[in-house]
Amino acid sequence: MDFKDYYDILGVAPDADQKTIKTAYRRLARKYHPDVSKEKDAEKQFKEVSEAYEVLSDEAKREEYEQLRKYGRKGEAFQPPPGWNQGASGGANETDFSDFFSSIFGNQAGRSSQHGSSRGQSRHAQRGQDVEIDMPIFLEDTLTDDAKPLSYRLSHLDEMGRQNEINKNLKLRIPKGVSDGERVRLKGQGGPGYGKGPAGDLYVRIKFAPHPLFDVADHDLTLTVPITPWEAALGTTVTVPTLSKPINLTIAAESQAGQKLRVRGKGLATKAGHGDLFVLLKIVMPKTIDETSKRLWQELADKSDFNPRAKLKV
Repeated sequence: MDFKDYYDILGVAPDADQKTIKTAYRRLARKYHPDVSKEKDAEKQFKEVSEAYEVLSDEAKREEYEQLRKYGRKGEAFQPPPGWNQGASGGANETDFSDFFSSIFGNQAGRSSQHGSSRGQSRHAQRGQDVEIDMPIFLEDTLTDDAKPLSYRLSHLDEMGRQNEINKNLKLRIPKGVSDGERVRLKGQGGPGYGKGPAGDLYVRIKFAPHPLFDVADHDLTLTVPITPWEAALGTTVTVPTLSKPINLTIAAESQAGQKLRVRGKGLATKAGHGDLFVLLKIVMPKTIDETSKRLWQELADKSDFNPRAKLKV
């Protein structure tokens, strides 16, 4: 089992803040997503990126990982130090994560609750475990009817009271109008029952992966669109992306930085329709200005009496 440098996988410094970590994950998740990527070993890379983000985006897991970093180096064999309390922060919700991950956080697929008797009564009929796992999806996945593959691992006590693990593979159709954090119940797909007891249920909690362009609030999306100062002053028409296809958006004259334009029906699907897309205007200056542009800016400055700091009264 090799040590994994999660900071190196995401390409961030060990003191990176959550915003930097999230931005790096967004970029790499889009790059390696198996559904769209043409990169070599895209699926493997995507799993590594997801695993790194699972740890570094969770303060408790990150703190636990930090305690172990001094014991390992990237690419070298890793063994937790003597006395390490394996899985102290709770079971992992991702079943395809590495042995290294499991050695730190445990290897159960999710939180489970046991119904019925204990090991000493395992010969009697009892209901199997209910299991809860996380399923990260992209926002675009909410627009399709295609079933998504789902793999998870179950811990199970057999009739003799021995601990076994079961790997299960299913396909889940994303419900229309699903929201971030919503749980989907799959009856009978949890842990097997004992004796003639029924199987438990599987609860899949949907988690929206961070998107490189859109921020999510309920079923509404926000997209930041950069425009030039002259586009803001004079008005223009720009092409902006949506989750389905690009649209042409009219920017009115005298628009302001930070202004939000509402595009109805271009957000995420709801049970009865769609949320909205909010376009946040960001005025951006050119990084370099040639002599002609400087002369025109100076001419505008000489002729304009506009003072944006008038209310400061200094």
